[in-house]
Amino acid sequence: MQTDQEQIRTLIERWAEAVHNGDMDRVLQDHAEDIVMFDVPPPYEGVRGLDDYRRTWPPFFEWQAQGATFDIESLDVIAGDDVAFAYALLRCGTKEEFAADPDNRLRLTLGLRKEDAHWTVVHEHHSFPLVPADQDNPEEV
Repeated sequence: MQTDQEQIRTLIERWAEAVHNGDMDRVLQDHAEDIVMFDVPPPYEGVRGLDDYRRTWPPFFEWQAQGATFDIESLDVIAGDDVAFAYALLRCGTKEEFAADPDNRLRLTLGLRKEDAHWTVVHEHHSFPLVPADQDNPEEV
């Protein structure tokens, strides 16, 4: 039997594969009806609820179909009895974006809760670091 950390890791890896494949049903599979997500594109106040979360994915799938990647590079999971969080770095971008900034990574944080022995994503946060225009002078942001 898998530990909670292993179950969550499997859930997240399955989700990332579904995102990579543009498989909407599997993207939504382990997400709560009352999910809150903060994403890179607007709305800045985030989206609330599974229906709004679902609506965020088609534009991303279209962009990704043009050659972008979405691959987990690192993943850490911390789990309690009924609440957990995970954080990861992902390679998310086009070949051109990685050529211009090969170290850029999407940051992902997930909050999960356990209900009826099943882990469910209740909070999702995606962000990219703010890269100064002049990387040699980080004070100029």
